[in-house]
Amino acid sequence: LNLCPFSFILPNFAKMKLLEHKIPIVEIPIESKVRLFIKREDLTHPEISGNKYWKMFYNVKKYLEKEVSERKIITFGGAFSNHIAAAAALGNEFGIKTLGVIRGNELEDSWQENPTLFSAHQNGMSFRFVTRETYRYKEKMMKELQEEFPEALVIPEGGTNENAVEGIQYMLNDETKEFDYICSAVGTGGTVSGLSKFAQPHQKIIGFKAVKDNSLENRIKNLSKKDNFILIDASDGGFGKITDENVRFINEFYQYFGIVLEPVYTGKMLRKIFEMIADDYFPANSKILAFHTGGLQGIVGANEMLKKKNRNLILLHDKN
Repeated sequence: LNLCPFSFILPNFAKMKLLEHKIPIVEIPIESKVRLFIKREDLTHPEISGNKYWKMFYNVKKYLEKEVSERKIITFGGAFSNHIAAAAALGNEFGIKTLGVIRGNELEDSWQENPTLFSAHQNGMSFRFVTRETYRYKEKMMKELQEEFPEALVIPEGGTNENAVEGIQYMLNDETKEFDYICSAVGTGGTVSGLSKFAQPHQKIIGFKAVKDNSLENRIKNLSKKDNFILIDASDGGFGKITDENVRFINEFYQYFGIVLEPVYTGKMLRKIFEMIADDYFPANSKILAFHTGGLQGIVGANEMLKKKNRNLILLHDKN
C-alpha cells in the first residue's frame, strides 16, 4: 500500500489525494452495557498523523492549485505542538519551505534541545520565536506575515479554519454511520466542528476540551452551523498539564489494549470517557466511537519533562 498522501506531479508540485489505505476501527473490550470503539486516525501517516492530516488537506490542496513563484507554509504553535510537527513534515514531503511561529521566546537559543522543534527543523522548518504576550495577537501576526510573504499559505494555530472543517469530513465514512456517539479531543475546535457538520442526524458529538477556553462553543457553532454537540472539560489541570493519574491511565490502557495514547489530548479524552461509562452517562446498548487523533510525537518531550521532575514516565512512545 502507498502510505504517501501526495503524488508528485510537475510542474504543480503535487496534488492532494485521499488515503489509499483503510483506517481501522477497533473495539475496546470492556465489561459494560455499552460498546466502545476507537478509530485509529493516528495511523493516517507516519508524521502527518490524525486530525492534522485532514485539517491541512484542503488548505494545502487549494494552495497547490495556485500558481506561485515560491511556495511557503507559515503556521503557529507551542514548543511541543503536534501541528507544528505535522506542518514541517508536510513541507518536507512537498519540498515546500515552512516557517513556524513559536509561542514563547525562552527556547530561542536552545530549541535544539526540544524534540518537537528539533524534528521540525530536521524536516526543513525555520522558526520565529515570539513572546507569549505577542502571541496572543495571532490574527494581527497572520495579516502581517501575509503581507511580508504574499505568496505564502498562512495557516492558523492548530490548523483550524473553514478549509480544515471541510477536510475533517474524511474522518467519517460508511463504517462510522452506525455509532450513536462520536467523540474527539478539542484544542482549537476544528476537528469537532467538522465532525459536527458532517455527522449523521442521529449522532451526538462529544468534544473533550483539553484547554479551558470559553470561546470554543461559539467558534464550533460558527464553523459547523450545527447544534448537535456538547463540550466536556477534560483539561485535567490545564492545557498540557500531565498528572500522575493521567500517566497511570495511559500506561494501563496500553498494557490492556495495546494502543499508545498521548497525554495532552487523546489520553485525557479516553480517561474521561471511561469515567462517564462508569457513571452510566451513556444509555445501555450505545455504541461509542472515539477518534485517536495522533500526536504521539509529543510523548518524547512529555517524558523528558516528567523525568526532570522525578515522576513516572509514559512507558512506550513508539509510533505504532
